[in-house]
Amino acid sequence: MIRFNDVSKVYPNGTVGLKDVDLEIKDGEFVAIIGRSGAGKSTLIRAINRMHPITSGTLTVDDVDVSKLSNKELRGLRRRIGMIFQSFNLVTRTSVINNVLTAFVPDLPMWRRVLGIFRREDKLKALESLDKVGILEKAFTRVDQLSGGQQQRVALARTLAQNPSIILADEPVAALDPVTARVVMDDFKRINKEMGITVLINIHHVELALEYCDRVIGIKAGQVVYDGPASAVGQDILSLVYGGEHAKDESV
Repeated sequence: MIRFNDVSKVYPNGTVGLKDVDLEIKDGEFVAIIGRSGAGKSTLIRAINRMHPITSGTLTVDDVDVSKLSNKELRGLRRRIGMIFQSFNLVTRTSVINNVLTAFVPDLPMWRRVLGIFRREDKLKALESLDKVGILEKAFTRVDQLSGGQQQRVALARTLAQNPSIILADEPVAALDPVTARVVMDDFKRINKEMGITVLINIHHVELALEYCDRVIGIKAGQVVYDGPASAVGQDILSLVYGGEHAKDESV
């Protein structure tokens, strides 16, 4: 369970990222966060794992106050929260499986980290994770030989190898063509339903949000202006979130 209680975030330059946000994300939900660029979508996502520390209010994950965690406790929290980025964040000059294996580095003793020696069970888990996203056959291919969609699926496999209870996805399909974007969204949907992993996805593509997600949160100027089922989102809600007819680049 993720709870935002009167959460605000103000950046050092005075920019308001979040303002008086009250939200509750239940375990196993698939939630889309929509809004214009700069509305606060990424800030909301990244506050959950304290990539962007909040300024005021209380943010808890499983009843634990994220703001009060020590560095060691925060690292433990982040092991349970997978993070997917638009830019994939992969080492492109090495193999797919080596990228997935980086998920286990924090758990290795120092000598294994230095020598790059992974346990057999780690390698099996990495292969299993690749199989879950349908690219097991690419395990020993260099990442720079993959398409953008395949690279995003490698990033998702790396996250699954952590055995997370929550996945935060910050514009994961923004750099992909419409067909490939749906393939990746299919992976998110299947993982959410079959594995029960909570998924929060910050997404510009409104049509994809409505097609794949169960719940939609609309953000405008750092405030939640809509929170409800995807099936209830109509033009009136989109006008509220985007301040008029939603822009062409907000949809596929």
